[in-house]
Amino acid sequence: MKSIANLHALIEKELEKLEYPNSPPKLYKPIEYVMGLGGKRMRPILLLMAHQLFDENIEKAISPALGIEIFHNFTLLHDDIMDKAPIRRGQQTVHEKWDNNVAILSGDTMLMQAYKLLSDVHNSVLKEVLTVFNKTANQVCEGQQLDMDFETEKEVSIHDYLKMIECKTAVLLAAALQIGAITANASQKEQNDLYEFGKNMGIAFQLKDDLLDAFGNPEAFGKLVGGDILSNKKTYLYLKSLEVADKNQIIKLKQYFQTKEKSKAKVDAVKTIFIALEIPQLTTDLMHEYHNRAMQHLDAIDSANKAPLLAFSAKLMDRIS
Repeated sequence: MKSIANLHALIEKELEKLEYPNSPPKLYKPIEYVMGLGGKRMRPILLLMAHQLFDENIEKAISPALGIEIFHNFTLLHDDIMDKAPIRRGQQTVHEKWDNNVAILSGDTMLMQAYKLLSDVHNSVLKEVLTVFNKTANQVCEGQQLDMDFETEKEVSIHDYLKMIECKTAVLLAAALQIGAITANASQKEQNDLYEFGKNMGIAFQLKDDLLDAFGNPEAFGKLVGGDILSNKKTYLYLKSLEVADKNQIIKLKQYFQTKEKSKAKVDAVKTIFIALEIPQLTTDLMHEYHNRAMQHLDAIDSANKAPLLAFSAKLMDRIS
């Protein structure tokens, strides 16, 4: 049974083996660039961990694991264009380094590569793998659209926000786990428990990501701290603040989130309100709630190989700024 570190090293090694044509360079160089930026490789690692719960021979799960990672990075390419994000993993985003058109077309190529790798499974599970992936890819798009819709909608509920991050972030983690279970011929119940484990962990992860966006260390976080505030994103931190704030605080928050001001002063002012309302602690409490739900589903799986998944869940909850 391989540890998280072993699986991460394996994924990096396999990604390095992927070869891209030399021409046209503006199509393939950006793919090599973005895949070379590193990252946690969380999704392919989860897929391999799920597989080895039931089958320690993970060779047949490597190709779909790579496909999931490439798909994830494809979504980041397009998300960064829509968000006008200048930095990803501490480096220039593809649309900044090249341009929007390059990022769109390179992303489209990555999507095709992801399908090719995900299809490289045994025929007995091919339809099941692609069914899960197709549903998930559609949900990820729904989540991104909801995220963009929220930018212009005056009223967004916490329920709606949690549904958005479920689609945009959590379902891909869940699908990675389910696909790993499918390639190992796990039962439907085991697949469902792994899916629910991943979905709930994914929501907890995104809540932590929202928290780090406002209060994280920029060098460790790898993105512009305060970016959500500057972009007027209605994250859980903002929506929860509106729920617990007094009238004056609500007025101030709404004023800040209606301006296009891009200043440190705006970030600091909003963060001051968040702190006064104990939003970091309230966000952490909800994270733990989703984490506990996830662990109930993991506990329901009868396997001697759960140590890496337990370590993963612990690492997520201990994720520091």
